[in-house]
Amino acid sequence: MNLLYSLDLLGTAAFAASGALAGIRRGMDLFGVLVLGLVTATGGGTLRDLMLGDTPPFIFKDETYLYLSITVSLAVFMFRGRMYVLQHPLLYFDAVGLGTFVVIGTGKALDFKMGFVGSVMMGVMTATAGGMMRDVFSTQVPLVLQREVYASAALAGGALLYLLHHTQLSHNWVLLISAAVVIVLRLLSIRYNWSLPKASDNFIAPRE
Repeated sequence: MNLLYSLDLLGTAAFAASGALAGIRRGMDLFGVLVLGLVTATGGGTLRDLMLGDTPPFIFKDETYLYLSITVSLAVFMFRGRMYVLQHPLLYFDAVGLGTFVVIGTGKALDFKMGFVGSVMMGVMTATAGGMMRDVFSTQVPLVLQREVYASAALAGGALLYLLHHTQLSHNWVLLISAAVVIVLRLLSIRYNWSLPKASDNFIAPRE
């Protein structure tokens, strides 16, 4: 088991836990919690594979992702009264998952000979689409569209990976550097409460 695969599983577990917690907060039953956990953990990668024409999607080629997502979601449901203990560690695991998903998605798009925009989009989609599905299914505005440096960190990491891919750096170093940039940006945004600018409610109305 290589490092990237290990981090991918760690990120999958963190994303599944965040999805299951969202389902519990919205008062969903066991089935709803399991669905939300599974969608959050694997939705982005599944959508990426379908768009790239790589079928069946990765979750059916390596069912470890399915079993892990379901197991973690079930554990969160069963021990929901103690989940407050994992609130802060989950943020860090989530950051690791974000960085890992970005480089996996962008790297896979490069394998399919996609250009800059397409490759970066696949990386961002892999990292964020599952969370967006989670929020939509739980009737909330997706977090990545509201606040925090999240999708923007994924965007930066995907762009960096594409650029480094065309240098003389080894493939492993390209992956590690790009993932590290995403993780560091995400952790710094948590630490210092960074967010992108938002439109003011007190905008100037256009003249008639």
